[in-house]
Amino acid sequence: MIRLHHVPYGRSFRVLWLLEETGLIDRLGPLEIVAYRIGAPEMREGDLPRLSPANRIPAIEIDGLEMSESGAIVEYLVETHAPELGRAPGTCERPAYLQWIHYAETQASLIENLNLQLVFLRPPAKPSPVVAKLTVARLRQTLAGMEARLGDRDWLLPGGFSAADVMMGFNLFAAPYYVPLDGFPRLAAYKARIEARPAHRRAVAREGPQRFYAQDFYPVPEG
Repeated sequence: MIRLHHVPYGRSFRVLWLLEETGLIDRLGPLEIVAYRIGAPEMREGDLPRLSPANRIPAIEIDGLEMSESGAIVEYLVETHAPELGRAPGTCERPAYLQWIHYAETQASLIENLNLQLVFLRPPAKPSPVVAKLTVARLRQTLAGMEARLGDRDWLLPGGFSAADVMMGFNLFAAPYYVPLDGFPRLAAYKARIEARPAHRRAVAREGPQRFYAQDFYPVPEG
C-alpha cells in the first residue's frame, strides 16, 4: 500500500502526479490519500507529526519507508522506481536536472509566501503591500528565467520529460494566481503540455475541483 499525506493543490501534488506518471499506483498500490486542510487541527494529530519533522505535507509511506519533503520524495521515487525520469550521476544532463529540481523550491517558496499573505491572512491581520509587491516581482523574475532557458524545447531538459518537470507541476498551477502568464508564451505552452499528459490528468481527477483559491487572480494590495 502507498499512503500519501496530502493537501489538495499543494506541493504534495508533485508526488501524486509522479505516482501516476510512473505507474507505481498500479505496481505497488492501492493508494490511500490522507487529505488535510492547511491549519486544520488534523495536521497536528494522527501520523503527520511523526512522519514530517516540520509537520507539513507531503509525507509518504511506501514499501515500509516513511519520508517527507516533496523534492526528496520525488528524487527517491525516481532513483528506486523510475530511473528513466531522472538523470544519472556522470551524465551530461545531471547538473541541469539537479538545478531545476531545486529551482522548483526557490519558486515554490515565493508562492507559499504569497499564499500566506494574500490567501490565508484574515482580518484584523493585513498583508504588507511592500512585501507582497517585492515577492510578486521575485516570482515574476523566476518565471522570466524559466521562459528564457526553456527556449524552443518541449521540456526543461534537452533529453525530454523528467522529474524536474514534475516538480514544476504545482508551481505553474499556482503562479498565475499572482503573475499572469500572458507575457510568457513559452511557459504558457509548457504549462499546456504538462496539463495534456494523461498522468497529470489522472492526478487532477483524483484532486477534484479546485477549492484552494477563492478568486482567479490576487492583485497586490494597495498601500
